[in-house]
Amino acid sequence: MTSIELDLAERQTPARTVRRGLVHGLRRVRGSVTISFLIMAMVAVTAVFGELIAPQDPSAQDLSLVLAQPSGAHWLGTDELGRDVFSRMIVGSQAVFLGPLIVAGGAMLIGNILGLLAGYRGGIIDAFIMRLADLLMAVPGLLIIIVVAGTIGGGYWVAVGLLTLLLMPFDARVVRGATLEQVPRPYVEAARTLGVSNRRIIFLHIWPNISAVVVANTCLAYSGALVGLASLSFLGVGATPGSPDWGQMLSDGQNSLFLNPVASLAPGAAIVLVAAAVNIIGDWGYDRLSSRGASR
Repeated sequence: MTSIELDLAERQTPARTVRRGLVHGLRRVRGSVTISFLIMAMVAVTAVFGELIAPQDPSAQDLSLVLAQPSGAHWLGTDELGRDVFSRMIVGSQAVFLGPLIVAGGAMLIGNILGLLAGYRGGIIDAFIMRLADLLMAVPGLLIIIVVAGTIGGGYWVAVGLLTLLLMPFDARVVRGATLEQVPRPYVEAARTLGVSNRRIIFLHIWPNISAVVVANTCLAYSGALVGLASLSFLGVGATPGSPDWGQMLSDGQNSLFLNPVASLAPGAAIVLVAAAVNIIGDWGYDRLSSRGASR
């Protein structure tokens, strides 16, 4: 195991470490990476074209078909208001894809900049950034989001913004650790000797060499954001009540679990499936980028 891997393992929480081990085991299943890419491609397509693809209006209510069982007209049945579950699943993929993508991308961007700066510059800058990260990591994330979103309103997008801020310290600490491992290497010293600017050294030389860690951590952040936002919607804090959000659908369907179990189990299974697919892709990307760097 390389020193970057050791540093990453030390800085991950036990839950993340266990999850990565499980994902690495799943990735050994033949074809799992291909299936994961197909799942994410499907989610991306439905997120963009969901309203055009959905066979029925996801908001249309038909009280004569309340909790109807799956059929040719309603592939996943209907919910407690007679709305087509399959259509709502398709349209709801927009929030599942876009929200976690913004969270993971925003946390990666801010965390990478702060982590690279802290690891490369060191000293007071490093101490300040890491104490800020420690402060944010000590905050009970979901509790803060529930309180803030419940107080000021804003629903889903307020939750997205707060979750981005609260996940940023994890990216910053991991990137800082990987940067510290790269700074003493000869290519950095050679670049400094040649008069290359610090900005070019950080972003054009160091960052490509830690990109494997960044990809793996970003995928973990995506799946964590997916589950976190779905949990908030389940609790009634994230998505607007009645909207086709998978977490909200999971909450709405719990009272009718034994009347039409598919209406509740389908969004739950979809959340697990997408989260697993993202983690498998991240694990695959980490191995590919690591092996490419080792072969240079």
